[in-house]
Amino acid sequence: MASFPPNPPAVSPKTPLNFSLIPSMSEIMESSRAQGLRLRLRSLGPFFRVRAEGEGGAELGRAEGVIRPWLKGKVLHLDSMRMARETLAMDRSIFGLGLFLGAVAVRHGFDRGCTRAELLAINDSPLYHSKLVRFYTRMGFKVVHEVDGSSMGDLAHMLVWGGRGTRMDASIEELLMKWGKRFKPQSQYSSL
Repeated sequence: MASFPPNPPAVSPKTPLNFSLIPSMSEIMESSRAQGLRLRLRSLGPFFRVRAEGEGGAELGRAEGVIRPWLKGKVLHLDSMRMARETLAMDRSIFGLGLFLGAVAVRHGFDRGCTRAELLAINDSPLYHSKLVRFYTRMGFKVVHEVDGSSMGDLAHMLVWGGRGTRMDASIEELLMKWGKRFKPQSQYSSL
């Protein structure tokens, strides 16, 4: 049975100059282990799940999504990110755990040839929604559309995403470069 190489990473004109700033999957995984997290990436066709486990093997969080073809290339569709209630009482920040889950998902998309990541910051309650939008903005996403059900165009968004909220997009390459310092060994990053 023939074995096919993985899809090449997404490449833009910026990539040759900045490729050394983009963390590899192994650098992200090693950084997570140094924080006492075990991250697992599982995929089946275009679908994927990233799971974070603590030292005892308990699930601390998960991210799920799909890689889908689109007019301008492949898109990393980040469907959900959930954190266990136990993470609220932990010393590590939610931003840190979310960043690790997101980094594995985004790097997976990069390795599969995606150029853009998209998500919906769900609007279950005004307070929670504003926190989600701030979180994803801080991670590097930009608001592209408010899905509130007031237009026919919102129906498609609501069918795809399963609710109302703020649609956000980001360049995968820019996300990885922004997060690079967090995941690369300090000695390697300081020599760049």
